[in-house]
Amino acid sequence: MCGIAGIISENPKETALKTMLKKQSHRGPDHTGVFMDKGFARLGHNRLSIIDLSPEANQPFCDLSKRYYLTFNGEIYNYKELKLELKHVYRFQTSSDTEVLLAAFMHWGKECLHKLNGMFSFAIWDTQEKTLFAARDRFGVKPFYYFSGNGFFYFASEIKSILSVTKFNSPNKKVWANYFKYGSYGMSHETFYKDINQLPGGYSLEYSKGTLSISRWYNFEARIKDTPNNYEFHQAKEYYLEMLRDSITLRFRADVPVGFNISGGVDSSLLLALVNLSKEKSNINAYTFYTGDKRYDELPWVKEMISYTDNPLHKVKFVASEVEKDNEFISKIQDEPFGGIPTLAYSKIFKQAHNDGIKVLLDGQGMDEQWAGYDYYLNSRNTTIQGTGNLSPFRKNVLNPEFAKYSVKPEYPEPFENRLQNLQYRDLFYTKIPRALRFNDRVSMAYSTELREPFLDHRLVEFAFAQPQNFKIKGEVQKFLIREILSQITSREISHAPKRPLQTPQREWLGDELKKYVSENLENLKSCVLADWFDHQEIEKEWKKYLAGDNYSSFHIWQWINAAQLLA
Repeated sequence: MCGIAGIISENPKETALKTMLKKQSHRGPDHTGVFMDKGFARLGHNRLSIIDLSPEANQPFCDLSKRYYLTFNGEIYNYKELKLELKHVYRFQTSSDTEVLLAAFMHWGKECLHKLNGMFSFAIWDTQEKTLFAARDRFGVKPFYYFSGNGFFYFASEIKSILSVTKFNSPNKKVWANYFKYGSYGMSHETFYKDINQLPGGYSLEYSKGTLSISRWYNFEARIKDTPNNYEFHQAKEYYLEMLRDSITLRFRADVPVGFNISGGVDSSLLLALVNLSKEKSNINAYTFYTGDKRYDELPWVKEMISYTDNPLHKVKFVASEVEKDNEFISKIQDEPFGGIPTLAYSKIFKQAHNDGIKVLLDGQGMDEQWAGYDYYLNSRNTTIQGTGNLSPFRKNVLNPEFAKYSVKPEYPEPFENRLQNLQYRDLFYTKIPRALRFNDRVSMAYSTELREPFLDHRLVEFAFAQPQNFKIKGEVQKFLIREILSQITSREISHAPKRPLQTPQREWLGDELKKYVSENLENLKSCVLADWFDHQEIEKEWKKYLAGDNYSSFHIWQWINAAQLLA
């Protein structure tokens, strides 16, 4: 897990690249490397050493012929298997997955992407052809931002790196308007900045002689058509469990200590159970956060689960008084709007793990999307937010009509023949997963910690997605198949517990302990450079209504706080 950066132009400045790398140094404090192809390109890298800790694995990494230079962020989990395939065509000098990735590209070209099981964002410069090839993993776990124009191509792992050496900081009004009006965080190629784009997950790009071309390399729809869905239930359960175990085993490949995050839900319970089937449980630290509010805390369920395995449990408490300082820091880290106070609480886990010397944490992201775990999968609503029912969490009335005109209601592809799979597809590639992965990448890397998502192994996602609806939802029971797997390992009480969204008392804190903080941010919103986006009298009315008890949702309040931080 690292940071990558580069400038492709006739005169890429060394000082600019160093500035970009410094801005994202938290992503890789173990080594900073640069490469220059004079008159053409500069590549940079911030290294967080996870596999092969030796200096020989530092980046940018080049092959023995010095033709190709690689800057790579992520992990190739099946690198040992690929290395065996490649040992007859490439002479390896390190034990790193970085060298395996470069060897795979040299041998298979772009087709190497289909062989990779991992999370990755990388760029390879060909010093002979003077071309850049870059790619992002299937679901976009690792980020790739870029600007292309005026004979320049900038790329980096974080937006702030590009902003630090350019003037491309104009807001993308359409994305911002959609955020306030529909809760959208932009389409897969967009950011909240007009001139900065992101390479979507499952896409690659080439840049040569000022020309940029982008292509999709991961065809999820075609993969689903080729995935069998005629298993008997017990066969599907056994096959999926086998893949789950393999996915977790692969993600324990590291030359540094590994831990995992846990909440009180089914997904975390399954992760906990499988981790302890694949490793010596006494060596694996578990982390969870709590707030001290029994209405929201999942600590009792976490403790019950841990009682089956006796993993060392690190309980990280997050309280309202920490919000102001942490929000200022995390807002700068995120560069774009993020979910709310739960993200701040979650970030404290990585801070604690870093202090404990843990460099890698596993998480349970991805099960709800592949096994239909959200409440709106059961009804006819097309919401993208869990638990809001028929009530809207947005306040469109506070937008200046001239600004609101920039909004365009997001429309998502529907490539499948049934509503459930189309919703799952939307959440995987456009809403839930891209949003969560971006939040989580930033908060983990803020504390130089690698986050791995074993449930987002593409083999698992493809298989689960393709299965019949009654394997996912049986009656009112969602994620049915994995609940049945979990019931074999733990108790039925744990395996069939209702879904509890990862929460904090955000709604109560904003109207009580943080009331002054909210008011201050609403005042700041009036004086920011983009104050004319809002009708501040309407905001004041909504804030008073919230304090008077109209607080079934706090998302709109958080949106305004977040905007005040980011647009100051």
